[in-house]
Amino acid sequence: MSDGSVVCTALSFSWPDDTPVFDDLTLSVPAGRNGLVAANGTGKSTLLRLIAGELTPTGGTVTVGGVLGYLPQHLPFAQEQSVAQVLGVDRTIAALHAIESGDAADEHFATVGADWDVEERSRVELDRLGLGDVALDRRLGTLSGGQVVSLGLAAQLLKRPDVLLLDEPTNNLDGAARERLTAVLRTFAGCLLVVSHDRALLDEMDRIAALEHGELRWYGGNFTAYAEAVEAGREVAERQVRNAEQDLKRQRREMQQARERTARRQSTAARNLGSAGLSRIHAGNLKNSAQVSAARSGDVHAARVSDAQARYDEASWAARQDDRIVIDLPATAVPAGRTVFTGSGLQVSYDGRPVFPGDGIDLIIRGPERIALVGPNGAGKSTLMRLIGADQQAGRGRVAYLSQRLDLLDDDLTVAANLARFAPALADAERMNLLARFLFRGDRAHLPVRVLSGGERLRATLVCVLFAEPAPQLLLLDEPTNNLDLVSVGQLEAALTAYRGAFVVVSHDERFLDAIGIDRRITLG
Repeated sequence: MSDGSVVCTALSFSWPDDTPVFDDLTLSVPAGRNGLVAANGTGKSTLLRLIAGELTPTGGTVTVGGVLGYLPQHLPFAQEQSVAQVLGVDRTIAALHAIESGDAADEHFATVGADWDVEERSRVELDRLGLGDVALDRRLGTLSGGQVVSLGLAAQLLKRPDVLLLDEPTNNLDGAARERLTAVLRTFAGCLLVVSHDRALLDEMDRIAALEHGELRWYGGNFTAYAEAVEAGREVAERQVRNAEQDLKRQRREMQQARERTARRQSTAARNLGSAGLSRIHAGNLKNSAQVSAARSGDVHAARVSDAQARYDEASWAARQDDRIVIDLPATAVPAGRTVFTGSGLQVSYDGRPVFPGDGIDLIIRGPERIALVGPNGAGKSTLMRLIGADQQAGRGRVAYLSQRLDLLDDDLTVAANLARFAPALADAERMNLLARFLFRGDRAHLPVRVLSGGERLRATLVCVLFAEPAPQLLLLDEPTNNLDLVSVGQLEAALTAYRGAFVVVSHDERFLDAIGIDRRITLG
């Protein structure tokens, strides 16, 4: 086991406009496989960049023990770079080739140093990640997105890191590439910290760290164990809410009953004093004493109600379920026999080469079918989705195409204004109620789309598409879970479960496909 470790002490960070991200965050990442989960926008990627030294803390310290490897979510590679350049071995290999050809210049030996086996090591790492047939002089522009991600990981592994940071490493990877990545990480002996929404990958972790409200909380075990612990905590919190609510009702009821008893006693006492023949002073003293006693009793009950209200508010805050979408979409229903799309000989060519074999693809989609479009990177899945969505009125029902860029909405308009464009017949009150159900409450509904996080943009797109006029009967989703946090993936699953039309989805996330109830798979080879 490597001695790699990460320690952050009193870490603080704010963006140049003084927007705070972390304030006095202290954490220690131990050796082993560690997963980091959190909602979009809470600072997962920022934390990795701080550890990697790409950002400078505004306060506190970051200490990394050992050699660091870091694979960011967005890789900073240029299309014209070669594989060897990305691996960082181009100069060493050039020096080796020069020496082998008889050039014994000192600078060549200085460049090679002890790395006489660098070419062999490079080929080993590439082969482990499914890139064994990729030449070292090949340009990145000829590789698929998934191949580039695997190449980036190979570059980090060549450093023989003690600490390895990975930010959404399975984005753009097909199923086979994900399996290879998982196999490689199982053998990593250092300190691994992975930010991911991929539940299968997170189930390979030894422990999970959850980042919430600027604090990190550790859970022993993999993601499944973490999810079970969170759900158990949620059930306890909901039980506490119910108990606190019952106690609050009881305290309010007892306070009201005490007030009614006091009022009855005072009325009876007033009648009795009038017929008792007491002096006015004595009668006044008795009345004042009764009022003081009643006030004390009222104060006691008011204090109990206040305490019960505080316990209820605290329990409600702990158990809040603001991250759940619950909707019904009857307008999207499609009868079982209705054809919503027919395509014959679907084909496209790049540089004179057809993407699909033979005469192209024939495809018929009927009724509320749920279709998964699967296959390796570069097989043409996104191309086929664009062909299906090219005609927005294809077939007998409306087609809605959600590309990976989620670019259906007007970035300069607010969420509410975008919904008004898609569903102009909705009354304002109904529109705001609908947005609240998609978690755009209060001022959040009036934010411009351009400032939304990935998960918020997805929710905004979904509410506009699913409640558009007319309602969509065929939904096309291309890698919809890319760049989403786990909460947002759950929200997408809830929305698709409620959807009653047909959809075609491109995804490599098998757990996501299982959750949305796929009926049929189309595999492109």
